[in-house]
Amino acid sequence: MSDTMIDTVAVVCANCDAVNRISKDRLADSAKAMCGRCKNKLFRGHSIALDDLARFQKHVERSSVPVLVDFWAAWCGPCLAMAPEFERAAQQLEPKARLAKVDTEKADTVAARYGIRALPTMILFKDGREVARHAGAVQASGIVRFAESHIAG
Repeated sequence: MSDTMIDTVAVVCANCDAVNRISKDRLADSAKAMCGRCKNKLFRGHSIALDDLARFQKHVERSSVPVLVDFWAAWCGPCLAMAPEFERAAQQLEPKARLAKVDTEKADTVAARYGIRALPTMILFKDGREVARHAGAVQASGIVRFAESHIAG
């Protein structure tokens, strides 16, 4: 089989932000999916912080894997209540999706760009485009349902 026939996806490393091309077969076995640059696992079952605009854009725009972003703030009670639920959802959704958090106080440019008016707000990005949005705190099962319903479509 030639290399052009192998189905690959782009995954941005959560550790060093390198863009990795890996086969879909290797993606399905996330324990074996390692970064070519830093050799860390590409998926660790935890959300990543994307508080820098350039880093946010790289992960959202360059990844073939959908990115579910939780826009939150430290002063927001519902955001703090949802944080452990979002982490539980990351364990269930990876490698089908990358989960990320954006602190709207640190990344006000990112929050403004996406018109974040309520916290917490989740936005699911596929191929660099927003495909779904949900405002309000949700339990892990609801986060997983939200993401999976839009990833498949």
